[in-house]
Formats: sequence, C-alpha cells, structure tokens
Amino acid sequence: MLRSHLVTLLIMIVLVGCSATMGHSASPTPTAGVAKTVSLMPYLTGYEAPVFLTNAGDGSHRLFIVEQAGKIRIVDAAGTQLSQPFLDISALVLNSGERGLLSMAFHPHYRQNGWFFVDYTDHQGTIMIVRYSVSADANRADPASAKVIMRIPHPVANHNGGQLLFGKDGLLYIGVGDGGEGNSANGQRTSLLLGKILRIDVDHQSGSLAYAIPATNPYVAANGTRPEIWAYGLRNPWRFSFDAETSDLYIGDVGGGSQEEIDVQPHSSHGGENYGWNVWEGVLCSQNGSPCMLPHLTLPNLVYSHDNGNCAVIGGYVYRGQQYPTLRGRYFYGDYCSGDVSSVMTPLPAREANPDIKLATTYRVVAFGADEDGELYLVDGLGSIVKITAAGS
Repeated sequence: MLRSHLVTLLIMIVLVGCSATMGHSASPTPTAGVAKTVSLMPYLTGYEAPVFLTNAGDGSHRLFIVEQAGKIRIVDAAGTQLSQPFLDISALVLNSGERGLLSMAFHPHYRQNGWFFVDYTDHQGTIMIVRYSVSADANRADPASAKVIMRIPHPVANHNGGQLLFGKDGLLYIGVGDGGEGNSANGQRTSLLLGKILRIDVDHQSGSLAYAIPATNPYVAANGTRPEIWAYGLRNPWRFSFDAETSDLYIGDVGGGSQEEIDVQPHSSHGGENYGWNVWEGVLCSQNGSPCMLPHLTLPNLVYSHDNGNCAVIGGYVYRGQQYPTLRGRYFYGDYCSGDVSSVMTPLPAREANPDIKLATTYRVVAFGADEDGELYLVDGLGSIVKITAAGS
C-alpha cells in the first residue's frame, strides 16, 4: 500500500483499528487567509483499519467505508452506521501488511445494473479485481455474485496500488504498484501491468478476457506492450481521483527515499504518460549520472521531501461541494507518516506547487473520499472518519 518500511505500522493499524476514538486533534498552521478557516471535524469512529470511503452515486446519500480485513460498511443518509456490512469477503482476503481489501468502485449505472467492483489481494498475494452485484436488499451485496474481472500476479507483499475509479468515460481505471522491493524497474516495463494505471471496459468482453480494451487506449496496437496500460512509470499509485468538474486526474504516487509526488493528467490527455519511476523520483534523476531522458516523460506538478516526518503521499480530491464555497477548487492531500493534511488551489502549475494550507494532525491518513454532494472526508487508518470543513462559508 505505501512504502515498504510501513508494513509494521500497517500491521499495528489492523491490531488497534477499532480502539480509536473521536479525540484526535487537528491543529491548523495558517499560511494564508483561507487556511485559518479550514478544519477537520470528527465524524464517525469505531472502524477496523478503514482504508477507503466512497458513495454509490445512486441518490441514497450513503457512505461506503472499506475495511482492510475484508468488510464494506454502510453509513446511511442520517449518519448512522448500519449493523450488517454491505459485503464481507474476509475469508478471501489476505489481510497482512500492505495487502487486504483496498478499495471499491460503483459502476456509473449502478442504479440500473447493481454492479460494483473491489480490489483485494487473495491468499496467494495476487491482486484481484472482482465484480459483485447488490442483492434484493439495497444495503446488502450478494456474495455469490462474484465475477473475477482481472488477476494480476504480484511478486512481494508491498506496493500493491489498490485504487479503483470510474471516469466520466464510463471506463474503469486501476492503480497497480510496481511489485515492491527488487521490482522497481517494472514501472518502465510496458510488457507488464505493474507500476501502471490501467484503463479497461467492464461492460464488454474480448475473447477470453472478462473485459474489453478501449479502442482509444494509447498502446492498443503496440507490439510487446500491454494494451490495458493508460499511464506508466509509477511506483505505487495508492490513491488517485478525478476532479468532478474538470475531469483532470490527480495521482498521488508514493515515493522512495527522497520525494513524494502528485501528478496531474489533464482531461485532454490521450494517455501514455510516463511518470518517470524508477529513473526519476519526483523531480530528481535517480540514475547516478546515467542519462535521464525517457520517452513520454511527464514530471510531477507537486513534490515534497521527507523532512518533518513525511514518508508517503496520500492522494486526495479537489473540493467541488457546495457547503463550503471558500474551499471550491482546492485539492486536498495528506501524508501517511506525518499526518499532515495539505491543500493547494487548482489548477496546479506545471511544476512544483507549494501548499498554502497545511494542517498538522495526529491522524493516520490513509485515504480521502467524497459523498454524493462533493463534500470531502479523511479516512484515519486508526479507525475514524473525519469531515473537511471551513468556518465562515
């Protein structure tokens, strides 16, 4: 999920997840006028190692919270957590270190077809992309409806990626890590799916595949290159999101020993970007004097160092809600180790934007999420959900 040396910390999360309370604090460090108004409001607690939050887009205004051990829980429109999980696949999931049930995505036509997709690691460590259907009870999935869409062999325990996300094009985007320690060159190997963002069509099948390759994918006709690839040169794209207004893609790619990065792919892109890993880490060439030129190289829009306890970027969302107008157009992201939650106004410049909002917190930031109204939440891996708010809006 994150950097390799975080495995022990993640195991601790699994052990202590439900013991977290709503007593965490967030202390703003105001660096601009709006920073003084941003705050993090404790919203829900009592989860076991939550790693993701999303909504179904079906008008129900429910939140769906993914727990690493294999359960998906529902919070209804009134803010009440339902006692029964939406789905429990704990028996199928290898919940260890950076492995587990890592995210979910609802089909754009979920109201009509009842489909949603999950990303988890099975007991062999294989990355599984699986489709499920809702049952006759809108708050319960049918565990017998599982259809495997994709299996991605993964060599070691870390750098699994784990994000699933549908674009406005109706296609499923999948973040896959580079395969972990000893496999860092995989990001540049286009014959492999590791270290990539993939794009597939889950509404159709092609031959023996349970999905189709979109005709507009950048490498659909390239010999020796996997046609599923949308972008490559990534280390561990743990969390990414589309701007709900512009459709620009914001990728939080976890760095190695020096820098963390946010890459922004504009909505006008035809794919095929190479984000540089393992030749580049952030804006640093890592080839010890060797040539750093790469085909299709795209350097990040935002980088930060490992100073002050930072270690792993957690990509977030652009705020497009209505409740806090002063936050509209701001991109929020965090760091797993320091707990810092930062924000910068979009669109990001071509190189190295600096946040004008930074909140120092005691949360274990593992993800951000949005509800149907575009309001944003932080997922605290120690067991709570926190809402991003602004005073005076």
